[in-house]
Amino acid sequence: MSTPAKVFIDGEGGTTGLQILSRLSGRADIELLEIESVRRKEISARAEALNAADIAILCLPDAAARDAVGLIENPTTRIIDASTAHRTTEGWVYGFPEYDAGQRSRIQTSTRISNPGCYAVAAVAILHPLIEAGLLPSDWPVSINGISGYSGGGKTLIAAFETGLDGAPPINAMTYDYALNLDHKHVPEITRWSGLSHPPIFLPAVGRFYKGMLVHVPLPLWALPRNPSSRDVHDLYRSSYGEERFVTIADFELGRSMSDLNPQSLNDTNELRLHILHNDASGQCLVVGLLDNLGKGASGQVVQTLNLLLGFDEGLGL
Repeated sequence: MSTPAKVFIDGEGGTTGLQILSRLSGRADIELLEIESVRRKEISARAEALNAADIAILCLPDAAARDAVGLIENPTTRIIDASTAHRTTEGWVYGFPEYDAGQRSRIQTSTRISNPGCYAVAAVAILHPLIEAGLLPSDWPVSINGISGYSGGGKTLIAAFETGLDGAPPINAMTYDYALNLDHKHVPEITRWSGLSHPPIFLPAVGRFYKGMLVHVPLPLWALPRNPSSRDVHDLYRSSYGEERFVTIADFELGRSMSDLNPQSLNDTNELRLHILHNDASGQCLVVGLLDNLGKGASGQVVQTLNLLLGFDEGLGL
């Protein structure tokens, strides 16, 4: 039996870290390195664990993630960064194995992998094949809307919804928009990895549910230069993702009822499902990405990439 791979989760007490920990605990093929609770914030203790790890998973704020990378001197330690810090940084590979035919190989041969953002992994999955195939021009004025469970905001937003903060009552709104200045932190990542020439207009929202997510990208087919049909769009996604386990395409005539697009219906999975809504009489199409923001949008994707790096079945633990 081979020696278990040593894995260290830096920031295991956060929302994403806890989810990763729950997916990895009990596995005999890895050894989880731990720091006793009183020393978890000590730089020397973290540096020791980071350099002892075969794979270090960073579940930290952006600045702390950059600092953690600076602590790693061991050239064989591979990093999966779940923060936003390195998603558009040269030398870092985007940790979305289904991105294109060569992405798995790029991930497997890299020591620096940046895990996609939750909104971004759906938006990129929708936009990249369209732009790559020439159905959507790279300079098209793309707009994106999305709604996520409140866990997407981490411990602070979870507390704001569930118990209230600083003496204020819990948030009782059913939904609210945010990032109202249109500069959500996932926009640079979506722009780069989709292949867009200009940032999309992106307005996300938070709903009164813990986890789950919908991401909407409208396509006015009648206005696109090649005048594709909704069936062309559906066929393209089937071609791009048809062999994938974790990116699936809803049947062409599905997605017509509210129950088909329940944002919580893929919770506790690592699946991203694309629905192609269409009105053929008007030449309109709307692609909807459905996922668990803590699954394929965060911890599930980390575990999938970890399995890929270690040469295991990608679905192990998922």
